[in-house]
Amino acid sequence: MNRQAFTLVALLLLISSPLSAQDAKPFGDKHPKLDSQATGKWWELPDAKLKIERDKVVAFAVYTHENKTLKLSAQLYPLMPDEPRKVRLEFKNGEQWKQAAETTVNELGWSANFRIKDWDNTKNVAYRVRHGEKAKFEGLIRRDPIDKQTIVVANLSCNSSRTTGPRPKIVENIKKIDPDLLFFAGDQTYRHTQHTWGWIEWGVQFRDILKDRPVVSIPDDHDVGQANIWGESGKVASTAAGPDGGYFYPPKYVNMVQHHQTWHLPDPYDATPIKRGIGVYYTRLRVGGIDFAIIEDRKFKSGPKGKIPKMGPRPDHINNPKYDRKSIDLPNLKLLGDRQLKFLNQWGQDWTNVEMKCVLSQTAFCGAVHLHGRPNNRLLADLDCNGWPQTGRNKALSEIRRAWATHLCGDQHLAVVVKHGIENPGDGPFAFTSPALVNTIYGRWWHPLDEKPGPNAVKNSPLKWTGDFQDGLGNYIRMLAYANPEDRKDETKRGDGFGIARFNKKDRTITFECWPRFASVDDGDRAQYPGWPITVKMRENDGRKPFGYLPTLVFPKGLRPVVQVKNQNTGEILYTVRVSTDRFDAPVYQSGKYSVLIDANKPDANKKVISNFLPGKKGRGEIKVDLN
Repeated sequence: MNRQAFTLVALLLLISSPLSAQDAKPFGDKHPKLDSQATGKWWELPDAKLKIERDKVVAFAVYTHENKTLKLSAQLYPLMPDEPRKVRLEFKNGEQWKQAAETTVNELGWSANFRIKDWDNTKNVAYRVRHGEKAKFEGLIRRDPIDKQTIVVANLSCNSSRTTGPRPKIVENIKKIDPDLLFFAGDQTYRHTQHTWGWIEWGVQFRDILKDRPVVSIPDDHDVGQANIWGESGKVASTAAGPDGGYFYPPKYVNMVQHHQTWHLPDPYDATPIKRGIGVYYTRLRVGGIDFAIIEDRKFKSGPKGKIPKMGPRPDHINNPKYDRKSIDLPNLKLLGDRQLKFLNQWGQDWTNVEMKCVLSQTAFCGAVHLHGRPNNRLLADLDCNGWPQTGRNKALSEIRRAWATHLCGDQHLAVVVKHGIENPGDGPFAFTSPALVNTIYGRWWHPLDEKPGPNAVKNSPLKWTGDFQDGLGNYIRMLAYANPEDRKDETKRGDGFGIARFNKKDRTITFECWPRFASVDDGDRAQYPGWPITVKMRENDGRKPFGYLPTLVFPKGLRPVVQVKNQNTGEILYTVRVSTDRFDAPVYQSGKYSVLIDANKPDANKKVISNFLPGKKGRGEIKVDLN
């Protein structure tokens, strides 16, 4: 072989070989086996988990569209060295498929990302992702269901990797319900150090529902290989248990996980990375007139170890019933962090093309659990939940309340519906924590020590322990329903399954449903967990007791603008909401003077402002509002 031919062959080999995925140690010498099922010479492993027929290498795809931009992530099985690194996206026009884009595969993680601008969200469009001549995956980009009265969201989390194989009953039921949005709140996989394998496993389990509707997936602790996460803005954690704060595995691995699960989400509100170059993804997504704020409740949160007194067997567990709650709620501690609080505040004021609002995150803003892991293991407080730090929790809930938004999350392995309290019982928003999809990892139970209901218990509930309580951190919670595991040894009685939230734009109500893993939706509500379904009113997400009301605002017939009420003395925004009719009685919660800002979508102090309102009785007078 002459020198010129040798150089050409060497160049071709370089082009066709993965530049990072087949490195023996792509995440460094400290973690040589990290993601080993999809890196290095993965195909030579005795237990090569991801080896598959080459015409099936496109595993699945997920997408969202927001603000005229479609973002779609296709997930591939690992490619062989001699296979092309290009993937095509095609749309169907009539009976013909037409290529819309081509992209290069990300060899670390084996995903392929497509961004299509000027997307027309008023039409259903069939798509397919193709690799080579034979491999393909097909689905449907749904139009935005803006004309639907009720928008349906599936609330899912905690997909135990100890139970492998398909999820046929869950997929069958969700296909019948046909939600407009799928929300996977975290722990899509428990493969810890093998995320690509775990992510593909999850996608194959659920691809029959993923392929045909928008998907929000956000990683939680197990997705990035940790038992718990207090991200503390990206510092280095000393162990994968994580209580000192930070991320244990390299930023390159964390970013790969986030790229897998969140690249297809709308672009971040503020994409500035945290420490060590770890990316962020908090953002908004509007589906059918419902506005979803997607937040990262782990990333900025302070770790407890070394910051607060240890009062249990672990830095994050409290078992001392006489501890001083203020001793762990220190002023330097963070929950969502300043950046995300700013995002929530601005998101809550923007109602463009929006009727109702909802916040999506990993875990609950309270400790609505008494028994952990096994029925005889009582824990007073678990600092892994968003009930701690309490001040950060109350700041987050106050922003959610200002938008009359509800909250959907997962993580806790125990399905509950609660009404939060901030200053007083029941004055905050509603929240629905989904059950674990497959609950073979860690059981949890709601079981008050005195085995008695609290004040304001749910009338005629089949559940014994509803009503007002304080969690072990002193946070107010009104328990409306819980789905305790009945028998952890019986696969059909582990308390697992999935949640559904139905947002009725006309009635301004939200209905929560909780379905056991092996139930059939064909059997109707009686097949749900006892205590469900639950229907709540949007305006009751602000549960403060009115001190009085402003005069009735009367708008031109048929107009339903956005109204913002502000305290003139303090400048505080009480709430910003789109009114449901052309008449609105605005509640206020203390004496003083108030201003009302009114606009079609987003209040602006330079536009329509009415000032110097004093509270009085409801319906004491009317003010006709001209929006011109």
